[in-house]
Amino acid sequence: MKLLAACYLVCLTVAAQTEPPALLEKKTLSKLESIDALFDGVLGVTAIDLKSGRTFSLHGDLLTTQASLIKIPILVTAFQAVHAGSLNLDRKYTMTSKDAVGGSGTLDARLAQGPVELSMMDLLTLMIRDSDNTATNRVISLVTIQRVNALMLQLGLPNTRLRRIMMDSESAKKDAENTSTPVEMARLVEMIYRNKVVTPAACRQMIDLLKLVKADFRMALPAQVEVASKTGEVPGVHTEAGIVFLEGRPYVLSVMASLAAGNSNPIRDVVEAVHAHFVRLANSNRYGHRVSDPLF
Repeated sequence: MKLLAACYLVCLTVAAQTEPPALLEKKTLSKLESIDALFDGVLGVTAIDLKSGRTFSLHGDLLTTQASLIKIPILVTAFQAVHAGSLNLDRKYTMTSKDAVGGSGTLDARLAQGPVELSMMDLLTLMIRDSDNTATNRVISLVTIQRVNALMLQLGLPNTRLRRIMMDSESAKKDAENTSTPVEMARLVEMIYRNKVVTPAACRQMIDLLKLVKADFRMALPAQVEVASKTGEVPGVHTEAGIVFLEGRPYVLSVMASLAAGNSNPIRDVVEAVHAHFVRLANSNRYGHRVSDPLF
């Protein structure tokens, strides 16, 4: 009995041990809570360590409007349709001024000068790089809302829903919104990084397109750190999700801020706090020994 009791105490001691990264994660979450407390709105954050697979979240289940961040699910669905043979990246589509819907992007100005012929790849590039709403609506008409939602369900992302085209204010007034959560959008981006959707070649193409975006993640990070992300913004909402290619410790970050007052946007503050977390992990081993000089 004494031997069993001693073994039990040893097991409890081992089970109770906490390694430095886990405690650092708690501190990082505390920093995020402080940012949330000062932000005049609601905030959701999810980060995925692409080296360890570990995920941490603050209000990761926050269900909110995605604004242009919903263009990532549309992008994935478009490449799925190309892989299935129902779409071709090289096929040309003629756009006219009747297609213009306003909002972000540069295509409307070009269409005002006359018809424009664009390939599917051109449309996807405009949709992601420029967040062009006119290009996006043409892509949606080709892939269909039903196909986007069916694929998201298949991928295990039930809250990621495309309910309307871009710039449809009447539908928005009726709560017909394009939605997701920080956790689900982070998981979708992780699938792209790990070549778990469509094909590895398609995932590389999607990442290359996301690298063209210059938004809050890019502005908040050191210039030498590569970023592949998509941003979204409508009155009261700021969103962004993507991959940060930190050397030795790449990670996914998804940030959603809703019911924001005025122009309040906490995304850059969140990025700085999360990036500092992963820089420490990149420079140390699992027990906290700093085995390399600071990378940045």
